[in-house]
Amino acid sequence: MTRLEVEFTTEPFEGERPDPPPHAVAARDAVESAGLRCDFGPLGTSMNGSSQQVLDALNAAIHAALEQGATRMTVRVDRVTDDE
Repeated sequence: MTRLEVEFTTEPFEGERPDPPPHAVAARDAVESAGLRCDFGPLGTSMNGSSQQVLDALNAAIHAALEQGATRMTVRVDRVTDDE
């Protein structure tokens, strides 16, 4: 089974703001609603899982972030294993 690891960052980055911006929170919540655990941090969010699960969660995260005002989303995708 192919597994993927994805890291993404939403922008605009709002520097000294005490709380994460709504677009970052919306993307994180979309990943978690898709059933994946994510590592949420000030410089990016990462998740991993089966390729289909990760791609579905990424699609949801992109839509959620844009709906909440993101102007850009930078994404890195790595294949972790391929045991097929």
